[in-house]
Amino acid sequence: MSTSMRITQRRTPKISSLMWGALALFVAALWAFPVYWMLNSALLPNVTLQSSTPTFIPFGGSLDNFVAVTASGTFFSALGVSLTVTSITVVCCLSFAFLGALAISRFRFRGRKGFILALLLVQMLPAEGLFIAQYRMMANANLLNSVLGISILYIAAVVPFTIWMLRGFVTGIPVELEEAAMVDGLTRTQAFLRITFPLLAPGLVASGVYAFLQAWNEFTIALVVMTSDTSKTVPLWLRGFMQSSATRETDWGQVMAASTLVSVPVIIFFLLVQGRMSSGLVGGAVKG
Repeated sequence: MSTSMRITQRRTPKISSLMWGALALFVAALWAFPVYWMLNSALLPNVTLQSSTPTFIPFGGSLDNFVAVTASGTFFSALGVSLTVTSITVVCCLSFAFLGALAISRFRFRGRKGFILALLLVQMLPAEGLFIAQYRMMANANLLNSVLGISILYIAAVVPFTIWMLRGFVTGIPVELEEAAMVDGLTRTQAFLRITFPLLAPGLVASGVYAFLQAWNEFTIALVVMTSDTSKTVPLWLRGFMQSSATRETDWGQVMAASTLVSVPVIIFFLLVQGRMSSGLVGGAVKG
């Protein structure tokens, strides 16, 4: 093989890698641009945002929009409601889904197939068709405008799919690992807690992320059952910035500032859990 042919073969993979890298950077820039535009707009006054000439770099920007958003005090009230509701939803959903997924994956019992089928059918029900029943149920139980009431509705809505997600993780862990641990002298409970449970960590984290996003971003159910101004969740609170009560115009600077503040807890949550998505893959494979 000649020297020129060898050089060409070396260059071809390198050029291909550069092209794929450039494409990846382009796609990443497209994905990140809306986030950048939201933050950029949050730093600019409303007059600048309404100009026909877009401002891509916020020279001369300020934090006035953030100050205006947080000055009323309603942000912290809505943030507290959403954090409480989301925390209750995530903890309860993971607890119920973990037990449900374990039951349908590890045990054979009467009604098992019917239970699995019910999980699928529940996902097909349109949420809008349940609003009247949910409102009447919450009203009869005196749970309107309450954290407990909306948490119950969120848990009921998120648990079925969470069980289905965790079922795949539980099924993917060979039962022989537990049996081998029992041969080594562990009880069934010890084998599960020391061998199987650590391997479920990625599944629990993934299910927790799903439950968190569903509860944090949910709008329609909260709109129906959280009608009081003092019990609004963050999505309901954010809607209040879409139109100013004085000018009847949308203050886009404050809308973008409010949207940025709403996204901060989500970013913090992902930073906390992203490192644990794969940490449990082999954590329980060794007895010790």
